[in-house]
Amino acid sequence: MIPNPPPVVIPDSYERVPLKAVKAAPHSPGVIVVTLNRPNKQNAFTLDMMEDLETLYAMFDVDERVKVVVLTGAGRTFCAGADLEIGFSAANEVKRVMDERDSGGRVALAIYRCRKPTIAAMQGSAVGLGMTITLPAAIRIGFEGGKYGFVFARRGITMESCSSFFLPRLIGYSSAMYLLSTGDTYPPNSPHFGHLFQETLPEASAVLPRALELAKNIVQNVSPLASYMNKCLMWHNPGSAESAHLLDSAVLFHMFQARDQQEGVSAFMEKRRPQFQATVEDDAPPNFPWWYEIDTGRRPLAAVPPPKGKL
Repeated sequence: MIPNPPPVVIPDSYERVPLKAVKAAPHSPGVIVVTLNRPNKQNAFTLDMMEDLETLYAMFDVDERVKVVVLTGAGRTFCAGADLEIGFSAANEVKRVMDERDSGGRVALAIYRCRKPTIAAMQGSAVGLGMTITLPAAIRIGFEGGKYGFVFARRGITMESCSSFFLPRLIGYSSAMYLLSTGDTYPPNSPHFGHLFQETLPEASAVLPRALELAKNIVQNVSPLASYMNKCLMWHNPGSAESAHLLDSAVLFHMFQARDQQEGVSAFMEKRRPQFQATVEDDAPPNFPWWYEIDTGRRPLAAVPPPKGKL
């Protein structure tokens, strides 16, 4: 992210967005599939990939046509981590170490800050950065024949992509320490991962279809605003039961009076699918955001109102 980014111009078609290392295409109403697209290099991560993903997620964040993002990889590997043929970047003499921003962390923050949930369809192996960029995703699905791991110490480097924040919160400090201390790879259903992978499938070819099935279910049944508020309540929890109670109460009271609540209850009573319309810009609680945002670069806004209708 960059300070004071220019407004985001939302494209009519994501297939026409100029990208170098990923592909983006709508799959069904509300669902976008983003594919890491370096299969001949096992989708190893590059700066081009970072720029592509930052560009896309800024668009997804403000495009109300997008409800769910499915992130997957081309070929047999989800992501082999950083491209070792290119090598690791480091601060040079001109820069201060504290001014550096790791590329994986920039992607992780783009996914984390996006109000639309990401489902990581990890159809093949993933290590290092290939694992950590999926930690902000709402759901991870793995292939039982794949190998997954946090191999940093075996490469002589440390955690990145904000993973020191995400990983222990997702699986606990004990499991995180085991994975990081061994630096080894494991199948996604290994007990060492805990519930990091919410689902694992025996066939690689079934991973993306299952992710798309989940995405469609979310689009058809879940309020995007309520879903995003739930995410924010968990990740930006104030830290005690009492303070959480005060925050939950204020947000819930607002949501009780919001149009998505009325639509959700009406749809339930009438036994039909809901047609949720609430947005963060128009319908978020008055205390949103309730946390102090550290300025790593502001969230871009839409240059013009998002296009109407389906993708």
